[in-house]
Amino acid sequence: MAVLGCGALHRDSKLVIASHNEGKVRELGELFAPLGIACVSAGSLDLPEPEETGDTFEANALLKAHTAASGSGMMALADDSGLEVDALGGEPGIHSARWAGPKKDFAEAMQRVHEALAATGGAFSHANFTCALALAAPNGDEAVFSGRVFGHIQWPPRGEHGFGYDPIFVPEGYKETFGEMDPALKNDLSHRMRAFEQLIEATYAEDGNTD
Repeated sequence: MAVLGCGALHRDSKLVIASHNEGKVRELGELFAPLGIACVSAGSLDLPEPEETGDTFEANALLKAHTAASGSGMMALADDSGLEVDALGGEPGIHSARWAGPKKDFAEAMQRVHEALAATGGAFSHANFTCALALAAPNGDEAVFSGRVFGHIQWPPRGEHGFGYDPIFVPEGYKETFGEMDPALKNDLSHRMRAFEQLIEATYAEDGNTD
């Protein structure tokens, strides 16, 4: 197994986004579109969602990317991301989606965060979003990159933009939650953008030529 390097992605590449979360697929697709890379979701290809058995964001992202790459025969990208709350010892962390329950109800997940914080004696806590982006080829080659954005939790939720825990997260230096921000500003600040910038720097060559 080799590490994917410069030229693994290029203009006219096609990527499977290894997710059934349409908000996440849309956000990633918007990042890749200016580079001439077309994205299709694993859900639209009826690819299965593997059980996330890893103990880190990076391990789970790689697991999902390899599953999508082998199932589709295409290059695949997976995102594993979550909210880590300091006062909760880093929870929900890699279990962020599980806190939303089987129906992926993030209003329920945010309520759980609020209740868990209240049980500690407060509703405020420093927190961060973490994102691991894993790229995998059908032959098993891979690369993984991580990004973080820091801020704090606020209650009640505010804003209709974004998805997941965005309405209760205020990034450092701002008063708006990710759920209130213009999506373009949120994308520029996000943990996902920070991981994406690393991925593109390491793997993208516009014409596919690495000479």
